Amino acid sequence: MRSETITGLDLGSNAVRVVVGQRDEAGVPRIIAAVEVPSEGISKGAIMSVEDATSSIAAALEAAERITGVPVGRVWVGVSGEHIIFQKSRGVVAVSKPNGEIDEGDVERAVEASRAVATPANFEILHVIPRIFSIDSQVNIRDPLGMSGVRLEVETQIIQGLTSHIKNLTKCIYRTGVDIEDVVLSILAASEAVATSRQKELGIAVANIGRSSTEIAVFEGGDVMHVAMLPIGGEFITSDVAIGLRTSLDAAERIKLEYGTALPKEINKREEINLGDFDPSENTLVSKKYIAEIIEARVEEIFEKIDGELKKIGRSGLLPSGVVLIGSTAKLPGIVEVAKRKLRLPVSLGYPQRLASVIDKVNDLSYITALGLVLWGNSVYEEKGGGGFISRFKSIDKVTSQVKKWFKSLMP
Repeated sequence: MRSETITGLDLGSNAVRVVVGQRDEAGVPRIIAAVEVPSEGISKGAIMSVEDATSSIAAALEAAERITGVPVGRVWVGVSGEHIIFQKSRGVVAVSKPNGEIDEGDVERAVEASRAVATPANFEILHVIPRIFSIDSQVNIRDPLGMSGVRLEVETQIIQGLTSHIKNLTKCIYRTGVDIEDVVLSILAASEAVATSRQKELGIAVANIGRSSTEIAVFEGGDVMHVAMLPIGGEFITSDVAIGLRTSLDAAERIKLEYGTALPKEINKREEINLGDFDPSENTLVSKKYIAEIIEARVEEIFEKIDGELKKIGRSGLLPSGVVLIGSTAKLPGIVEVAKRKLRLPVSLGYPQRLASVIDKVNDLSYITALGLVLWGNSVYEEKGGGGFISRFKSIDKVTSQVKKWFKSLMP
């Protein structure tokens, strides 16, 4: 089998992360590089400065190339932000064959027909995800291929993104001289790395708690049923600690990373730290328990908001496979216990599955989105090569094709 590398690019508010995978003989991506560089010009999934973001992306790609010794030519890019909207649609077509047997062409035409939905101004379709098919009067069909009928209908989930946001994102990447394989909703890609098919069938939520935002994807019946982004994350915890201790943000961040926990009950009241160890201008003793109480309050708010999203779709406390936590803030000690209490569900940290690697960073929760993009790309590669790609993601729309041509026309 021809050796292929797949590169995932995750643009976060805190860091730009690049993961490079190489397909082995069994078609499993083996991770050969995982790097991160501080991000500039990116906030809550949106580009704030094209120049700064381009520099951060270029630095991350160069670091990956130094490790692998292979130039990065194409990347799978994660996209996120409050601009993402989620919409249901339906498509209906007549079966083309005279004998009524449904083939891939019929399925593709039905999915394409569902794209004729009222798209808000300045929005583009990111993904068209088939959910349930109907053939004549027979409903709730998962895979209609090979079945017979006259009328094929499909219910799809359409995920759309703001055109200007996508153009800004792709512009930064093309400026580094790298081509874009596809743009994928970050939380969906991350879910590929941490949630099994069985968990998605029974019902599971994946929550990516990052520095400045929290992304949520809820799956049931094997399909994504809800996606949301909350403008709250780890930097809010840092700000609370800075205000509560009357210290600088830099000192508060260090205190959070070294002594932070969301379980004040487990800390003795007499345990203290000296702020002077983190800020030379300070010389005050502070109770560790007090710091934990500050952190616990904000962590509880994050999970209350997540539970609020579950209530919107009637799944609060009703997901058998529970909730999987990923992202940089998910590494905070005690966060799983608080999540279990507030969400009333099984909660665990999301570690990657179906990946081979000798790199320890693969097990870092911060890299899950980039790892998921590698898995997503590997699935598409298998589909093109005749492998078993998940059917409900089969008709992903490559929305960046026109944008890509437009930017290439601007390049010398």
